[in-house]
Amino acid sequence: MNGIKKSLAPAVAVSDSRVAQAATVVADYSRTPNQYVTVEGTKLAYRTLGNRSDAPPLVLFQHFTGTMDDWDQSMIEELAKNRTVVIFENAGIGASEGKTPDSVATMAHYAEGFLDALHFNKVDILGFSLGGAVAQQVLADRPELVRKVILVGTGPQGAEGFKDLPNIISENMKESAETNVPLKALLFFTATPVGRQSGLDFVKRINHHKVDPEPVASQEATQAQAKAWITWGLTPANHAQLAAIKQPVLVVNGNDDLIAPTVNSHVLYQHIPTAQLILYPDSGHGSLFQYHALFVSHVNTFLDGVH
Repeated sequence: MNGIKKSLAPAVAVSDSRVAQAATVVADYSRTPNQYVTVEGTKLAYRTLGNRSDAPPLVLFQHFTGTMDDWDQSMIEELAKNRTVVIFENAGIGASEGKTPDSVATMAHYAEGFLDALHFNKVDILGFSLGGAVAQQVLADRPELVRKVILVGTGPQGAEGFKDLPNIISENMKESAETNVPLKALLFFTATPVGRQSGLDFVKRINHHKVDPEPVASQEATQAQAKAWITWGLTPANHAQLAAIKQPVLVVNGNDDLIAPTVNSHVLYQHIPTAQLILYPDSGHGSLFQYHALFVSHVNTFLDGVH
């Protein structure tokens, strides 16, 4: 991370009728019910919020072990004021059935099947953390499905630091037990006073679903997703695949990400010809939650502006 300056490149850009009709117009994510589709015999869960028919839906791919309940409620509701938001849950996580994939490629396969099951012709994708790796694989597999992509707190194949995930989690679990600070507040935010307070504020905005609340990820699911994340990082870099991306891409991170070291966002920016980069100050893996209002503003400008 040393030597990387904060970068702010200026951001600049038909939902499926089934989702448009199902999307709740009530701006309360905590009351958004689960819906389901079946992909190759596996029932996958999703939620929709917002309703806009003149732009592609924004499909969200979640972080390592995260369920739909782990999305920041304030951020989701702000995003849904301007578009249809579809919150996708991959196999074996939360309310989705099946065995949790242990590779990004298989996760992407389920995601592509999900998009096909909802008869989407074109979508925008927001991939956070492990979900950002899945988004990159979908771009490689099915580029015709994707209009624009937002990659947050993630990295390319061959990413630096991904192999350290087990140690980072173990160390922070110990600190969490000793200090009584929630684990995500430690993992997703910086250790500065601003970062600590932002982390405590964030955990108050998640896991309060009043309809269809979800179980946390099982140990089996955690191990499978950890293998997928670490393997993605250990796979040799594929800069040619990044260079082949034609869609507009917005890369976002904090300036000090423990989970997906910030240098990886810079690598994405350097090798994706269409990429823009935003790094938020005094923030980490959960920068999109710490700066949720600013992040939503950047997302709206990127998705709706002329590119």
